[in-house]
Amino acid sequence: MSLTITNLELLLVVAAVASILGRRIRIPDSVALVLAGSLLTLLPYAPRIHLTKDLIFGIFLPPLVFEGALSIPWKKMERDLFPVLVLASLGVILSMGITAAGMHWLLHWQWLPSMTFGALIATTDPVAVIALFKNLGVQGRLRLLVESESLFNDVAGVVVFGLVLSMSEPGFHPNGFVGMSWHILLLGAGSLLCGFFVSWVTHLLVRRSEDRTVGNLLTFVAAFGSFTLADSFHLSGILACVVTGITIGNSRPFPGFSREARESMLSLWETVAFIINSVIFVLIGIRIAHETFLSDAMTILVAITVVLLSRAGTVYPICGLFRRGRWEIPIPYQHILFWGGIRGPLALALSLGLPEGFPAKNEIVSLTFAIVAFSILIQGLTVGPAMKKLGLSPPRVEGSLESQDR
Repeated sequence: MSLTITNLELLLVVAAVASILGRRIRIPDSVALVLAGSLLTLLPYAPRIHLTKDLIFGIFLPPLVFEGALSIPWKKMERDLFPVLVLASLGVILSMGITAAGMHWLLHWQWLPSMTFGALIATTDPVAVIALFKNLGVQGRLRLLVESESLFNDVAGVVVFGLVLSMSEPGFHPNGFVGMSWHILLLGAGSLLCGFFVSWVTHLLVRRSEDRTVGNLLTFVAAFGSFTLADSFHLSGILACVVTGITIGNSRPFPGFSREARESMLSLWETVAFIINSVIFVLIGIRIAHETFLSDAMTILVAITVVLLSRAGTVYPICGLFRRGRWEIPIPYQHILFWGGIRGPLALALSLGLPEGFPAKNEIVSLTFAIVAFSILIQGLTVGPAMKKLGLSPPRVEGSLESQDR
């Protein structure tokens, strides 16, 4: 069943009720919404809406990535840009390798599906991570590290996933390290140019209009336009969208906007992100409830363990490289980087987009949904108490995705 207006209205009502109840019992919105989606399937004539790659990439992901990037303060991020980029690039490759090796040696998967699964599950999802950390009221350097890494490692994850997937195409011939590096360099440079171009055009148009509503509309065009422009050239739509969001969000003052108008724009985007997050997490809950898990409990447990170990084997060694330097990341922060690495809609979209006939596709999709369910429900519920235990003391959960001043 497709996402119709009637279905959307139903999802929004369910999301509103779930958010209110989640606030009362003090659990994160993402957890409450996934549970609400699962419970919704128990009702008679409950809609069975298909969560597809096109729906996630075409409608949900661009505005969520843009809003996440819009609120990143570039001046503060500059301090940790290098460790963030290392975690988001080398970290993804290392995590993919550990996961692929674990799936191959422990569950006896072939190398191609093992590497494919490792690539799509290696990235922490900005949709889930940003929603959770806003919900917990986390501020300062820790939030900046976690959110920035989740945004940038998506870019690396999608690129690595595409490279691995190309290995299954007939007539594939590796071009060697130099050829692959050149391809990645062109992809990154082209995506950056697309992002800067769209933000520049947006600035020009906003300068010519004093209407706040038109200015807000242009930011929506920028979010979807940067993603679509880069994707049309087979570049990274996520990276282009991140660059556009950071550029627009850090223009002070944003041309054509007064301070009040800029605050109105940010408030509008927070509301949009809350609505889209609500819908997507309810849809995840619906899909998980309908999912027929092909793997037994032991296989799912092994896969979850492998994924967690791959995240630990990424965060701690890489953070150890920056010990006793200007980029040193405190041990408590490393623990939250590890346990707060939530998987979400992006991993689902990549798994659902695998071509028909791909080796072990059904098993990959099934395990991805199982790991996303574990990640959102178990990690999402426990990361707040873990932060308190580590002395990071986030404010109590209020069930709101409203932004916090950094």
